[in-house]
This record gives sequence, structure tokens and C-alpha cells, in this order.
Amino acid sequence: MNVLEVENLKTYFFTARGAVKSVDNVSFTLKKGEVLGLAGESGCGKSTLGYSIIKLIPPPGKIVEGSIKIEGEEIANLPEDVIRRKIRWKKVSMIFQGAMNALNPVYTIGFQLMEPFKYHTNIDSETAQKKIAEYLQFVGLSPEIVSRYPHELSGGMKQRVMIAMALLLEPTILIADEPTTALDVIVQAQIINLFKKLKRELGISIIFITHDLSILAEISDRVAIMYAGKIVEIGNSIDVYENPTHPYTQKLLAAIPRLHKRIEKLEFIPGAPPNLLSPPPGCRFHPRCPYATRECAEREPELVKVGEDHYVACLKV
Repeated sequence: MNVLEVENLKTYFFTARGAVKSVDNVSFTLKKGEVLGLAGESGCGKSTLGYSIIKLIPPPGKIVEGSIKIEGEEIANLPEDVIRRKIRWKKVSMIFQGAMNALNPVYTIGFQLMEPFKYHTNIDSETAQKKIAEYLQFVGLSPEIVSRYPHELSGGMKQRVMIAMALLLEPTILIADEPTTALDVIVQAQIINLFKKLKRELGISIIFITHDLSILAEISDRVAIMYAGKIVEIGNSIDVYENPTHPYTQKLLAAIPRLHKRIEKLEFIPGAPPNLLSPPPGCRFHPRCPYATRECAEREPELVKVGEDHYVACLKV
């Protein structure tokens, strides 16, 4: 059963210089209890896609086209007050990038954890406090930290607070935007294990956004690779890791350091992602692709099936 269906989604930022095509004609689904990893270089539209799903695109951004269905309900064109009351945090919630900056330094943890209940429910304070204590314990924190301020917590503790906040209203979908960034490897491992626990014990569906493919290998059921506002490869994580088909995916995986074998020199992708104000014609990866031909610069590839639940947007497959 699909809890999320995104079809032909376009999210543009309208500036004085023109429209920045941050998410351009993206389609995918998310199943109940599934972890979908969303990977790619910085600036490829991953976070904008997450913000589009939760309808939190900051001005001058706007969803200009496409469909977003959560449990069969179309939300792309719903007014903001309906999204705020019925959808956001109740059906889909988000762990924002950089827990260090997402928490307000002048309010206690308890005050900030109470806000989702205050603005989205009518439950009494005592019930809300019990819920807060329950989810703090679930993420491995003592309920006593409600009286503390963000500066009194470590980076890992603040990240766990953000995860607890996202879970308070028991949403169907959780979007995690770079939840392990700026954390040391030990804390990263703890956070990854916590996400496995979320999936195992709560059955929640997760979109895990990161640029680190080695982390996605630990947690994701399926992987979607984004480049320049488009999904260029999506499929079962085992298929994508063992049989990467798009040249961009191949290069990303080749750039990961290996512990089990000696590598004299890591792979890298020359150049940088294109300016999404005026992306290149044809395949957007062709200026950096070692296999590009004239056709790649002229014709835009579509996602085609290359295996069971494995799709690639490349003219050479």
C-alpha cells in the first residue's frame, strides 16, 4: 500500500533572474513502513523535494505543477490553513536539517515540544506532557531534559529531541533531512539505529535525505538518486548498490571509501551540478558524464525499467 504518491511534481523559485527549477517533474511512491533514501550532491533539490511534500516552501518558491497524495488524499492544492490543521505534523512531519539551529535557544526543550500540541491539537496539558515523556524515552532521552535549554544538550541529544518532536502527533510519514550531518561517527551510528527502531516498532514510513550513500546502505529499502532537480535512478537498495546503472550513481558509489580493500585513488566527478536557473538541454548530467554523446545533449531521457522496481533515466540503457 502506498502512503505517498508524488507525480510530475515541479517546484520552482521565481527570482528576478528567472525561475530556478529546484524540483522538475519528479515522480515516486512510498510504501507503508518503507524507508526511501534520497541521495545526491548538495544543490540537487533533495531538501526542496522534502519541503514540497510537507508544503513548507519558502517564498519565492512555489509548487507550480504536479500531484502529492498522502493516503490517497490530494494535498498539492489544499489551502495553507487546511494543511496546517489536518496534514502537517499529523500525517507528515519533518526533521529539519541542522538540529543545532532548528531549536530556539531562548526556550526550554519542554516549551518547544509542547508547541505541536498547542497549535495542532486540543488535548490538555497533562496528556501532552505524558506524550512528551513517552517519546523522549523512546528516542533514548530522559524526560527530565524538558527543563533544560538547547545549549545544555550535545548535538546528538538535540537531534533526538527533533526526532521526538516529529513523532509527537504520530504521523504516517517522516521526512528526515540530513539527520546525521555534523555528528561524529559514533552518534551517527546511534541515530541510524534509532531510525531502524522507528521502522521496526512504529511501522512509520520514512524519507531519509542525505548526500552520504554509505549511510543509506544501512537503513534504506529503496534508493532514489537526484541530480539537478530530477530523479535519475530509483530502485531497490540492493539493486542500486550492486548494479548501479546511471553514470552519476556509478560515480557517486565509486567515490565512497572502502574498508575491505585498498584503493590508491578515490573516484570523483569533475565539475559541479548545473545552475538550475538555466539547466543544460538534454540529459542534465551530460556535461560531466564520461559516456555522453551528441544525443545526450539533445534529448532528455525518461525513467525506463531496467529491473524489478529499478528505473533509470539514461539514453544508454
